[in-house]
Amino acid sequence: MQITITARHCEVADDVRERASEMAARLMKIAHRPQTMEIVFDDEHARKHVELRLSLPRGQVLVASAGAEDFRTALDRAVEKLRPQLERSSARSERRQHTG
Repeated sequence: MQITITARHCEVADDVRERASEMAARLMKIAHRPQTMEIVFDDEHARKHVELRLSLPRGQVLVASAGAEDFRTALDRAVEKLRPQLERSSARSERRQHTG
């Protein structure tokens, strides 16, 4: 599984990058056969914005984004938006596998 962290129009502190990698690793444990994870940090008009893109098999891409006053809070909010999508996706793939 490949994790890509990108910063647009800003600099992201190392501790925030490390936290993003840890969060991505946790999300990948929930996902069914994850392929790539892209984390994009963006500074839009003094508002911090984080977007998460998780690629799954069969061309499925889950996307969650959030904004906040700092990157750490925006990252936490985006993860909380992506987690329910992952759980629904995992439940669907389990149903598909068990319906022989």
